[in-house]
Amino acid sequence: MATGYNKNVRKKPIGKMIFMGILSVALYAVLLMKQDAINSYFGRGGIYALLPIVTAFIFSFIHGAFTGDFWTVLGVEAKKKKEVK
Repeated sequence: MATGYNKNVRKKPIGKMIFMGILSVALYAVLLMKQDAINSYFGRGGIYALLPIVTAFIFSFIHGAFTGDFWTVLGVEAKKKKEVK
């Protein structure tokens, strides 16, 4: 008996996309509004030299998660590799 329900269909991550988008915009807003304080910390040297690297990873993770969910919501997916038999 067919119910029309396909177990392979995944729910689109609209809520996660919106949350990550807001978080991404907030990070960029803080970066621009507090750039003088951020630059003073980043320029101190020593252990503070790791701050730009950590910041880049945070921005990359948040923005990447948003972008991935954005394309998934739009229905754009990576091409599946064909199995060679």
